[in-house]
Amino acid sequence: MSTTAIATLPTLDISELEGPNRKKFLDQLRHAAREVGFFYLAGHGVPEELAQQVRDLSRAFFDLPEAEKLKVQMIHSPHFRGYNRAGLELTRGKPDWREQFDIHAEREPLPQTAGSPPWSRLQGPNLWPDESLPALRPTLLEWQARLTEVAIRLVGAFAEALVGDRQALAAIYAGSPNQTMKIIRYPGRTSDEPDQGVGAHKDSGLLTFVLQDEIGGLQVETADGWIDAVPRPGTFVVNIGELLELASNGYLKATIHRVVSPAAGRERFSIAFFLGARLDAEVPLLALPPALAAEAQGPASDPDNPLFRNVGANYLKGRLRSHPDVAQRYHADLLG
Repeated sequence: MSTTAIATLPTLDISELEGPNRKKFLDQLRHAAREVGFFYLAGHGVPEELAQQVRDLSRAFFDLPEAEKLKVQMIHSPHFRGYNRAGLELTRGKPDWREQFDIHAEREPLPQTAGSPPWSRLQGPNLWPDESLPALRPTLLEWQARLTEVAIRLVGAFAEALVGDRQALAAIYAGSPNQTMKIIRYPGRTSDEPDQGVGAHKDSGLLTFVLQDEIGGLQVETADGWIDAVPRPGTFVVNIGELLELASNGYLKATIHRVVSPAAGRERFSIAFFLGARLDAEVPLLALPPALAAEAQGPASDPDNPLFRNVGANYLKGRLRSHPDVAQRYHADLLG
């Protein structure tokens, strides 16, 4: 891997994927994902009007009276979605100072029997504040659908950039990909309070897309220290998840990142979208061409990482460990 110091994240224009600059885009994509694991994505085609609606509705949701938000609190969902107050989610054992509202794919719950795999309970409907904010459901589901399309295009581009086959990873997300979204509010913190908006971590899925507001705070770890993912209008911040790192035997890089709380008197809003594999998927190890395989030194986790074998179960365990309040709803043996 290059030792060149990274001062800022690269910007890629996905519209070039279908034009004369296709090869250049694929080369830049592979390089950005390997060197830093984060980049700005432009040319995505998601309307700014829709992005603004999502921003406005996110603020409106967090402005609701607490009693209204608690009606859709995650503790009420058997499918692990809904609202959480600041401090109820943990990263590396410490509370993240953000309040958030999680939605997943809007699907019918799977029938539960004594032999059902534990992850099967993750599929089901979302909780919605339909009475107090009826526009939230259709707008967020439209946003989810738009970003799913862009993310699948980008996963296909990664597969093409690595092995020359755009469909090489399609089997693990076709039909029912794992779609997760968070609308998030980070309250301001004084200088003598912990500034962990979200603690340092990697994302577990395929790709993450973040729509930021104008307030900074997202930081990316590099060999030379932390750099800021400065907000850039019209772009998403995209990062690689551990599934792509694993599937590429470590050629691609799932990078540690964090969010630092804004100063007192300010607040930060963001909308995060995560594309993952189907919950029942087995993740393949791509057969990289010799030149790339020689540079792939294995993922941070061993190639026998259980994510290859059981995406859903390990996703559920990770979520339970991060949400001790919700974990009380589930049997203790799921925590391993």
